[in-house]
Amino acid sequence: MLVYPSGIDLSSRALRHFSGVLAGHRRRIGSRWRRLSCGRQALLVLAHLRCGDTYARLAAGFRIGIATAYRYIREAVDLLAALAPTLEQAMTTVRKKAYVILDGTVLPIDRIAADRPYYSGKKKHHGMNVQVLADPAGRLVWVSDALPGAVHDLTAARTHGIPAALAADLTKCWADKAYQSAGPAVRIPFRGKNLRGWRRRHNHDHAKIRSLGERAMATLACWRLLRKLRCSTTRITALVRAIVALELAT
Repeated sequence: MLVYPSGIDLSSRALRHFSGVLAGHRRRIGSRWRRLSCGRQALLVLAHLRCGDTYARLAAGFRIGIATAYRYIREAVDLLAALAPTLEQAMTTVRKKAYVILDGTVLPIDRIAADRPYYSGKKKHHGMNVQVLADPAGRLVWVSDALPGAVHDLTAARTHGIPAALAADLTKCWADKAYQSAGPAVRIPFRGKNLRGWRRRHNHDHAKIRSLGERAMATLACWRLLRKLRCSTTRITALVRAIVALELAT
């Protein structure tokens, strides 16, 4: 296989932070000599997450075996996933904000037509549903565990306990029409077409506020691995949480 130098559109700060996390982990477990240093392992994982490079391509580029690349990536992803905030921890951050924006997205996955639980009728493709909380500037605050794509956004939000957590903290939240009946803390636009008067103005202002949440979605989309996930669905939650941990740390 031919090998060529490439680049990752991430700062050196992210690499240094990630390398420190790996170095601390190796000291805790008393790890012996490895084929890759902490810095090289961090670079390997960032290339996988950010660029979506396969194990075979990464193994060739870093001159290690495919099985070794898989072990290094799985170890580091699980380590990062454990650092991602829980919903309770995210609520501590949310309390300092004027409001939050709630939205859901379906991450595309590699599945066949028979996998009905993963087919999203809204997006017209197979995927995994994740719920996202963003601050007023559109920055990521929290991302939920992944559920099958057939799960409705409102059902997913209730499954994760988002409306109850927002109501308990009296936090204002803006969301789209999919979250109707989510609770008093979640504000949605008026339903229906050809609205007039103050209802139309309300929906216009609501859309301007909620549109900032698209920045959080775009942040996730920058990690190319999430654009088409080909791994087991049981690993997607760990991957998403690992990416969120990196975004919040850097």
